[in-house]
Amino acid sequence: MMDWTDRHCRYFHRLLTRHTRLYTEMVTTGALLHGDVARHLRFNVEEQPLALQLGGSEPADLARAARMGVQWGYDEINLNCGCPSERVQRGAFGACLMNEPALVADCVKAMVDVVDVPVTVKHRIGIDKNEDYGFMRDFVGTVAQAGCEVFIVHARNAWLQGLSPKENREVPPLRYDMAYRLKQDFPSLQIVVNGGITNNTDIATHLQQVDGVMLGREAYYRPWLMTAWDAQFYGDAHTPPVPEAVEEAMVRYMERAYAEDACPWYAIARHMLGLYHGRRGARLWRQVWSDHRLKPLPPREVLARARAAMAQAAVLADHAA
Repeated sequence: MMDWTDRHCRYFHRLLTRHTRLYTEMVTTGALLHGDVARHLRFNVEEQPLALQLGGSEPADLARAARMGVQWGYDEINLNCGCPSERVQRGAFGACLMNEPALVADCVKAMVDVVDVPVTVKHRIGIDKNEDYGFMRDFVGTVAQAGCEVFIVHARNAWLQGLSPKENREVPPLRYDMAYRLKQDFPSLQIVVNGGITNNTDIATHLQQVDGVMLGREAYYRPWLMTAWDAQFYGDAHTPPVPEAVEEAMVRYMERAYAEDACPWYAIARHMLGLYHGRRGARLWRQVWSDHRLKPLPPREVLARARAAMAQAAVLADHAA
């Protein structure tokens, strides 16, 4: 979810679900140790509970980055051992780390020793075309001994050669049974399944076998899925918001972000384009919020135009009927 789940995106998602744990995009240790720390770690308090996902393979660097994350207020530190991109491989981290479980264990222990929040690991079920369950089982067993109690399992292999990151999310077959078997073999660990999950019925089915479910792109493109999660999975039966109220809250947030650090509204609006997914007039509404010609306008004026476009679509549809 690089360049997707930034703080503006997470603020939007938090308007839809109060309890779901949100994750940052992956931040490399180099970016934190040698770059603009505030740009990478700043978040809105409304986003919590919130996990910081790190990319790296040097235990000392990860320990420093994890400590920084806790100082900034993150509730969890997550180590990415699942990203298959060539850029990440050149940095010797991401999915290729599954070939070095002892090193990952050293990384986890270095972080566990310096922070007082959970240190978790996200990984694949295998590397390239090795579909041996024992490979993943031994990886998890080794890393768990270092103090990791939560494993987020993307239930596809990562093909490090021959597939793009996008293809790595689609081509290797999904094998949820591998995550289920992991839970059976390590009942004391929390196992979270990820990959190809598109609806709340499937989430409920997975939760009969494992402890948690992670969604990425489906939640991004169809964010309204999240409005059912608090009641269905957390027992919080509060009245879910309506899209219009969420849109209004986002406009207030855009105004706040501009007042605080001159953040333009369109850098925020791009994350909420799925808000009316499936509703009549949604396409026209998206077109307004995506129209580069409207960038000079204040967001409240864009809101008015977007809603007018939806209303026009409804009138046209009624006349056609």
